Amino acid sequence: MLSFVTSKDEQTLAIEVEGKVTKDDLKKFDNVVFEKFRNDEKFNVYAVIGDIDAPTAGALFEELAVDAKRWSQYNKLAVVSEKDWLDKVSGAIDKLPGVQAEHFPMDQMEAAWDWIKER
Repeated sequence: MLSFVTSKDEQTLAIEVEGKVTKDDLKKFDNVVFEKFRNDEKFNVYAVIGDIDAPTAGALFEELAVDAKRWSQYNKLAVVSEKDWLDKVSGAIDKLPGVQAEHFPMDQMEAAWDWIKER
């Protein structure tokens, strides 16, 4: 499940992810992005990721569609998690043009906020 939490920055969506992310979760994310940033404004994502299930094929394709649609709007992605494999994913995303991504362990949540708020 994907849920929105209070953000410490007006240009940042703060989310928590736990369990299974559904197509409805991804649609909700896309709708919130559109409401807040339309189709042209840059934004950041601060994501706290707990125990997550492997995505279903449908949800994976939906996620790729949402990401592709919004890719030019992403500015920074802070991933806060104890999952080591997310460090590798963040590193790969950081190499893509236009997006900065960093992985932070759970005990560095404030450092993640500090990083995401750097302009």
